[in-house]
Amino acid sequence: MINDNIIEQVTDFKYLGYRISEFKSDLEDKLQTYNKINGAIRRHFGKQMNKETKLRIHNITAKAALKFGSEAWVLKKRKGQRLEAAQMKILRHLLGITKLDNEKNESIREKTEAENIVKEIKQ
Repeated sequence: MINDNIIEQVTDFKYLGYRISEFKSDLEDKLQTYNKINGAIRRHFGKQMNKETKLRIHNITAKAALKFGSEAWVLKKRKGQRLEAAQMKILRHLLGITKLDNEKNESIREKTEAENIVKEIKQ
């Protein structure tokens, strides 16, 4: 109670774009936002733009949204794998490579000159 006002107790809220929760990880929200932005890039810029431009848009918008607030994350192996999988999904799409092509992640990163998202976050 503050100044005769009852303060509601909650288990989940957002503060400055960062989820503070007992149950749901902020990483889940960030991955969802990252995937939404990448979906918009795919839908709106499909084949109209070259891959370098789409990659720059990805780096400026989606990657920045994903990394916002990542300083506070405790990255365990499984969460790191989910981040890497989300990154590889968009990079494969930009290059027109499917999983059936059996292309290694490192070779895809070299072609797009992208750094591993987990390593970027840990720096």
